[in-house]
Order: sequence, then C-alpha cells, then structure tokens
Amino acid sequence: MELNAQVLENRFVRLEPFEERHKEGLRAACAADPDLWRDLYIISMLGEDFDRHWARLLKEREKGVTLPFAVVVDGAVRGMTTYLGIDRTHRNLEIGSTYYEPSARGGAVNPAAKRLLLAHAFEAGAERVQFRVDALNARSRAAVLKLGAVQEGILRRDRITWTGRWRDTVHFSVLRDEWPAVRDRLDARLTAFS
Repeated sequence: MELNAQVLENRFVRLEPFEERHKEGLRAACAADPDLWRDLYIISMLGEDFDRHWARLLKEREKGVTLPFAVVVDGAVRGMTTYLGIDRTHRNLEIGSTYYEPSARGGAVNPAAKRLLLAHAFEAGAERVQFRVDALNARSRAAVLKLGAVQEGILRRDRITWTGRWRDTVHFSVLRDEWPAVRDRLDARLTAFS
C-alpha cells in the first residue's frame, strides 16, 4: 500500500496535504464551533491547543503514520480530514480526525471528501478502511452509515477525551470488495447535488 501526499479534488472539494499556508484558515474553521470540540472530540483544536496538535499531526506525517488534509471549499479552508494509523504491512488505515466548520456540513462536502479519500486509499492498495466515531456523535455515525460502511461494534470506555469524559467508540469499515458498491452509492449521492 503506497499512499502519496497529493492533492485530491473533485467539483465539490479540494483536499490539500497540510502546509503552513493552511494553518490560520484551519484555526479559524475550528474556532467556528467550539461546543463541538468540547462535546465530541478526543482532542481540542481550540486556542493554544491548536498549535500543539497541528505540530503533532505534522510530526506523525513525517513518521508516515498519518496524512492530514486541509478541506478547501471555494478557495477557503473549511476543515480537516486525515488518514490515520497507516499500516502498510496489513494494508489498512483509518479516515478520521474529520472536522468541518458549520457552513460546510449537511451538503456535498463530506460525501465528496470521503469519495476522494476512499478512492485514493483503495487505488493505493488498501484492503480495509476504518472509521471510528464517538458513540454520542449521532450525526457522524449516521454519515458513516450513509456512506455504506459496515458497523463492526462498539468499544466501551475506549478513550478519554480532553475534557475527561470516557468515550465509547463505534467502529465501521469498508473492505476492498465492498468499495465498488460504496463508490457507486457515493457517486449517485453526488450526482444529486449537481
């Protein structure tokens, strides 16, 4: 499995590997919904926590275990999404650390971004792509199911969030042989946005 840090783009969204020029736009996008960070994310990308996690993502990219992308819509950074836990030996990875500012939610951005990320992963040789979602995050759970991913189970008390709350984590996946049906489903959804 060979993932390249490259721009992924379709008519709805452009995913650009993190560069310094994305930093302040992403900081502003993350600040657009502070309650969401407090309620549903393991880490905080607010205030001074932003710089620490930005630097961590870049260091993990250098080690080859993550590949973070700025989500660009109409020329502006509207969020982020990341390949995590890249396991080249077993040819699997996770798509996660996804956040969109409120203006980018509920339309074509998420299915368009997931279409790009899944296609790139499977074209690079992935056998399995997983998603891990906070059990309390009903919107994200519904979005992953709508993609066509299969819910595999819930790990109870799996993570402690930055606010001290224990998180139960719902695991989903798409396997290589499921990808054609998932791709067709995503393409049909995106056609409806045209």
